[in-house]
Amino acid sequence: MKALAPDRPQLAGLTLEKAEAVMATLGVPRYRAGQVQRWLSSGRAASFAEMTDLPQGLRLRLAERLDLGLLRPLVERRADGGLTRKVLLGLADGRSVEAVLMSYAAGDRTAARNTLCLSTQAGCALGCVFCATGASRFRRSLTAGEMVAQVLEVQDWARNHASEMPAGADRVDRIDFMGMGEPLLNYAETLKAAHLLHQEMGIGMRHLTLSTAGHVPGIRRLAKEKLQLTLAVSLHASNDALRQQLVPGMARWGLADLLAACREYVAATGRRVTFEYCLLQGVNDGVQQAEELARLLRGMNCHVNLIPYNAVRGLGFSAPSHGQVHRFRQRLESRGIQVTQRAQRGADIEGACGQLRRGAGQTQVSNS
Repeated sequence: MKALAPDRPQLAGLTLEKAEAVMATLGVPRYRAGQVQRWLSSGRAASFAEMTDLPQGLRLRLAERLDLGLLRPLVERRADGGLTRKVLLGLADGRSVEAVLMSYAAGDRTAARNTLCLSTQAGCALGCVFCATGASRFRRSLTAGEMVAQVLEVQDWARNHASEMPAGADRVDRIDFMGMGEPLLNYAETLKAAHLLHQEMGIGMRHLTLSTAGHVPGIRRLAKEKLQLTLAVSLHASNDALRQQLVPGMARWGLADLLAACREYVAATGRRVTFEYCLLQGVNDGVQQAEELARLLRGMNCHVNLIPYNAVRGLGFSAPSHGQVHRFRQRLESRGIQVTQRAQRGADIEGACGQLRRGAGQTQVSNS
């Protein structure tokens, strides 16, 4: 896939209506925009040349005048028997971001699916002390087009590796805004991307998850949108003192303010909130902290997603034992809190929760 070319209009990130307007400025019939969008969203074309229902002359003309806005894969790694793929994607300005595709085979009660964890910023400004992205320098926020382009790159890759995918998992059908960056600090572009993925690519709004470290004004603003996406809040602590240490970038809002905003979100949308809780051995994994957490969340329409820590080199944290994770979960459940535990995917390629950064030491993607 070609890197972004900022000197030409880019189609990734445009609504169909705006793409039609771009075509009109070139003297091209507006309906051609729909043809191009269908090729892109299906992952069946990575260039105008591959769009075989367009006349050859038009394909050449569009390639000269427009850019699809796709991202170039620089390096990649795969894990979990090929079901997890982490890719470093090059942006037009020379910066890069990581995205992770997780493929799941059909189960007794679940259909086969592909979930993409995409980035909303290059780097992160929050400085969460246990997170690889937080340890890296913030560079800039991404555009909605750059977020959508992450999905398009993965769609194209899946098309070319269909024989390696689980049966029935032939397209990206779930999106987690959980990669590099804080989505609510890039609010307008993140929401624009969510609408594009829903309206132009047909991904159900309830299959979109937006994860925030707890930006209270952003949560309240999002509540007013009344969208049916899933809100996930990275909590990681049961009291203000510890949370300020672990998530210093959100220290201005205490837990009382944060949970009040979450209750407003539930009331406005009718949607359950997910609280992500990364378990760090000897830091936030005690039974007493589970008791504190249960008291904080009592009566709220929510559930807790426990994430045993995924190791990051040089940060000095480790995951608790399976027994300690079980005791923490059991105490929450005994207090009436619904709990799930995050299945570990991609940890051995630094593609799991909290491990994303400008990953070095990966496999160079061949352009041949």
